[in-house]
Amino acid sequence: MDNPKPLTSAFSKTANFSIHQVDNVFRAAEQPPAADAAAAAAQPITLPPILGPLSAFTGTFTGQGFNTIFRPDSKVTPTPMPGPINTTDPDDNVLELNLTDETMSFSNTLGSIPNRGSLQQADAFLNGVPYLQTINDITTGTPVGIHFEPGIWLAVPATTHPQEPFTVARMASIPHGTTIVAQGTALPPVAGKPTIAAIDITPFLGGTNTKIPFQNQTATNKTTRRLPQDLTALMASGKLTQAMITDPNTVLRNQIAHQTITQTIIIETSTKPGSPLSGGPLPAVPSPGTHPQAPNFAGGASNIAFLQGLPVPPPGGNGANANAFQMDAVFWIETVVYDIDVPALPPGTPPVILQPRQKSNVPLVPSFVAAIPFVPNKGFKGGHVKVATAQIQYSQKVMLDFAGLTWPHVSVASLVPAAPVPIPDHLLPLT
Repeated sequence: MDNPKPLTSAFSKTANFSIHQVDNVFRAAEQPPAADAAAAAAQPITLPPILGPLSAFTGTFTGQGFNTIFRPDSKVTPTPMPGPINTTDPDDNVLELNLTDETMSFSNTLGSIPNRGSLQQADAFLNGVPYLQTINDITTGTPVGIHFEPGIWLAVPATTHPQEPFTVARMASIPHGTTIVAQGTALPPVAGKPTIAAIDITPFLGGTNTKIPFQNQTATNKTTRRLPQDLTALMASGKLTQAMITDPNTVLRNQIAHQTITQTIIIETSTKPGSPLSGGPLPAVPSPGTHPQAPNFAGGASNIAFLQGLPVPPPGGNGANANAFQMDAVFWIETVVYDIDVPALPPGTPPVILQPRQKSNVPLVPSFVAAIPFVPNKGFKGGHVKVATAQIQYSQKVMLDFAGLTWPHVSVASLVPAAPVPIPDHLLPLT
């Protein structure tokens, strides 16, 4: 990471708040005072529903990524370009590229969330992890806020009506005027690092999938409608490449190229999921054949009137200002092993913040903290240790509808724990 970040959560919630069903509470309240203790003892002890892969979403993660978005360019309020424009592209869009710095904070789990079943479907008890995502543009070196997203990840148990396995869902609100519910499942854990498929930002004709490339997708073009318009300095520094524009998932593959990853859990979600819900339109791994393009079943995106524009049905409608009608996302939860050289820690040594060996060839790494209890005449003699911790990567594609085309809006990022990761005590034996 370029700069250290404050080790504080980006948001707070009432301490120890959790959700429970109210039925038993009312029944206990109706008991006479003498029966209070007996009634309390009779209450069954229930554990919160399982979170499955969402149990990795704890604490605060921070990292960097890359964002691409084709923005509408109004005739009334056109986006000024810093340099001359010499292009045959239509003047209805601007391609914005953002190198990003991101913080993803997860709150305490919500507990047991009762959803009442109907007829033959039993009640379903969900669990949830609230989160807050904030993203800054750091392309020019000065952070500029570009995204704020509060939301909840839900763990949904298996159901019989509909017939679905354990699923996960993401509910999110975006300040531009869009809310989404995306549902999917976690694929079985795989050993080692993930295989991350390519993703394409090229606009296309909705319904036909005929791609319409634009000159602003060519990194060396300095006279097109794009922000930044001239990428020469960014390309010379290696911070931005043509490969990143062609396939933003390049950023994710660069992060894991030199990492030791022992296990990966893949979560795939969509606002237009398949049936069953586990098959969304964005493949988590390359697979033969066509990935399921499902009917509308569960989930969806909702937009304010400004974004929807004139009532022309998406995709491909000509009346929208920037209607976000579909969102697909893949999250990879990776277990990464880091090599750390720990110095000798004599008795009474305060905690030491350390960086792993891989810092030189991995774009983003967490820091670690070595701390020993005070035992007179005993300390850690120093040595090399291996510590495993979680890393979150994601690739997200939002389909925007305006000017008669569908415009993929792609965001990717790699996130590591923001606070120093404690080195387990058993790796620091005292002698």
